[in-house]
Amino acid sequence: MAKPDMTSAGKLKPPSETFTPGDWFLGGTPPNHDKNKPPIVFVQGKNGSSTSWYGETDYHGVNDMYTKAYEAGYQTVFVQLHDSAGNGSASQYDNGRLLASMLKDISKHFDGEKVNIIAHSKGGPDTQAALVHYGAHQYVGRVITLASPHHGSNLADLAYSWYAGWLGSLLGQKDDGTYSLQVGKMAEFRSVTDNHINSRKNMYFTVAGMNRGPALTALSLGGEYLSSYGENDGLVNVWSSKIPYAKHLFTDSNLDHDNIRMGAAVFSRIEPYLRRTSIAFVPDMDIQHNLQGEDEPITSALSQTVFGGDLQQNAWNEHSFHVDEAVPGVITIYTASKDVEIQVVSPSNERHSLSPIAHSAKNETSFFKGAAIQTFKKSKLEMGTWRVRMKTKSPLDAYLLTAQFNERDPITLSMPGKVKQKDAEFFIKKPLNGKKEQVLTTFKVHLIDEFGKEISPTTSMHIKDNENFTGTLPEVPKSGVYNVTIDVKEKGADGTERIRTLIRSIYIEK
Repeated sequence: MAKPDMTSAGKLKPPSETFTPGDWFLGGTPPNHDKNKPPIVFVQGKNGSSTSWYGETDYHGVNDMYTKAYEAGYQTVFVQLHDSAGNGSASQYDNGRLLASMLKDISKHFDGEKVNIIAHSKGGPDTQAALVHYGAHQYVGRVITLASPHHGSNLADLAYSWYAGWLGSLLGQKDDGTYSLQVGKMAEFRSVTDNHINSRKNMYFTVAGMNRGPALTALSLGGEYLSSYGENDGLVNVWSSKIPYAKHLFTDSNLDHDNIRMGAAVFSRIEPYLRRTSIAFVPDMDIQHNLQGEDEPITSALSQTVFGGDLQQNAWNEHSFHVDEAVPGVITIYTASKDVEIQVVSPSNERHSLSPIAHSAKNETSFFKGAAIQTFKKSKLEMGTWRVRMKTKSPLDAYLLTAQFNERDPITLSMPGKVKQKDAEFFIKKPLNGKKEQVLTTFKVHLIDEFGKEISPTTSMHIKDNENFTGTLPEVPKSGVYNVTIDVKEKGADGTERIRTLIRSIYIEK
């Protein structure tokens, strides 16, 4: 038998490749091929191609997933979704429709034999769309998802937020794939998927990571942002990686969103579940009470200030934020161009330099691909008013600034993922914890549609007591995902102002 093709790192690569969306191709037939083991189809994540499984990862070298499957005697299959064309990412419906047609052809190639699927990241929702909504469940037995955002990512919410609009437009990051991963959009996807009759016709297994990736990378910064929402792998929170009717295999504190797809990291641990295509049905009554109702609120504790917009050329653009606790903090600034001078000035007028963030060539693991990123981290922020100054040489530039604080009593936002218009409310709790000083609290709410256009009627706010507030979102023109950005401004008796920014998407049904 001819020696298999190998990469420069000594890992296997398939004998043939094709990169047109809709194409699929086989890995080599291993000399120890076990015909009792079902073929494995690999489905990659957002902006990925088949090389996600045997080429360079973003931060961890060459992926040996194909090598491990080959050595274990499995026939492997690779698919190209719309993202492989390199023109941005597609929605799970568009990729799912394409994948369903490929799975039909793949099953036919194997004389009607069912295959099993290993999916990374958004490949999980893409696979579920194919199986549940486009009928491909009949060609597949089992599905293992690795760090899939089944309930969306708050980084997608940030990318579509009021403050990120300028930057996202300049970078061309506003594509269907990113849009579809907003928490509100995925809540709508879950509502039409989890109760679908086809959702129980395959067996699902899930895997999650809790490592935020190498320091000073886009992945680690994503992890910092997501930390307000819970444990995460730099791109996806652990809670988002699970499906109520799936078996969760493990959550590994050593795995980040990039290396969780690597053979050496996970293959031996998931391989026992790939040896058969049989499905053990779980009675619906055991599942139904676990499914999150569409009106169930999602609660997040948030200590952050967010700003963003265009940058005026050759002029200092300045923002300030107040820190009233000596706690750890991270300031991160994303800009469209690299020609930006940034100064962070402490309350005592000390100037701090920022660290530039390393970029990877492919950047599958970044929601702001192409942005220049700089960050400043301190274990104890000085109390008082901090200033951030930015000056760009570029005639067309934009920025997004996030300042996160590890405060003892963060503000909490509770809002459903999907809701009917008449119930479109949110709840804010601002713990006082014995604080007696009077503060004037005001709210500025931006509700924007999929095109970044603001829904103009003002949001009505109601004060329940000094700690609890409720808001009613304005009437929207049609059903869809809307992004909510809320600035909570507190003005103390001494005149100091503290602003904290709450960001979330919501699917509003008319």
